[in-house]
Amino acid sequence: MSDTAEASTAQTLRKSPVARYIQLAGLFRRRIESGEWVVGSRMPTVEELAGQCGVSNMTIRQSLDILESEGLIERYRAKGTFVTSRPKRDLWCQVHTDWSGLLIARENAEIEILSDSRNVDLPFVEEQIGAVAPAYRHLRRRHSRDGAAFLLTDVYLDERLTGHIAEESYTSKTAMRLVADIPDLKIVDARQVMTIGMADLETATRLNIPLGEPVAKVRRLAVDETGTLVLVANGLYRGDLVKIEVKLR
Repeated sequence: MSDTAEASTAQTLRKSPVARYIQLAGLFRRRIESGEWVVGSRMPTVEELAGQCGVSNMTIRQSLDILESEGLIERYRAKGTFVTSRPKRDLWCQVHTDWSGLLIARENAEIEILSDSRNVDLPFVEEQIGAVAPAYRHLRRRHSRDGAAFLLTDVYLDERLTGHIAEESYTSKTAMRLVADIPDLKIVDARQVMTIGMADLETATRLNIPLGEPVAKVRRLAVDETGTLVLVANGLYRGDLVKIEVKLR
């Protein structure tokens, strides 16, 4: 790495409020994923990485601890640190951009209800469309596949509609399908808004990712023919496992 690149890396690390060892774990993970550090190769030493990134040896060791816990590297005394595998990219959480796609649950996904509250007020929604219902049922759900969590959701449903939804549906259906499958309910407007953020402490804990890791924030809204906002679903996807594909032609 050139002196200019080293200075740029150090400067970028200082700009972010995220702990440096977490930033560096993400940087090193991307180097493995891109093939810059190939499987089977020996990585630069702790001292070399510390010099390149402008941080202490301890900070480098902390970042390597994360990669080792993910099974990406192995460290050997007197031999060095070796890349053992690339990050898995099973695309557990493809974010669909069309109505039919939003109704499809991820294959083999499990949905766990973490909390369930009745007759609550709808929190502030910046992209609000339609009139707010008198009260909502709020479910916090965690979506997992093969034991690995990939999505947290806060689902707000018009309380008046919940009697038309079978209880088992809350652990098997996407948020949009919960309302789409209600007989005689016509959805006349539906939106999806996506932004990128960082995992806070609760999100990091629930999704088993480092604090400050990228997350995709997806908000879905549905309005019925009376003009009522019957559904708001706020989703937090693991940023390292998300894929968005939009067909342009």
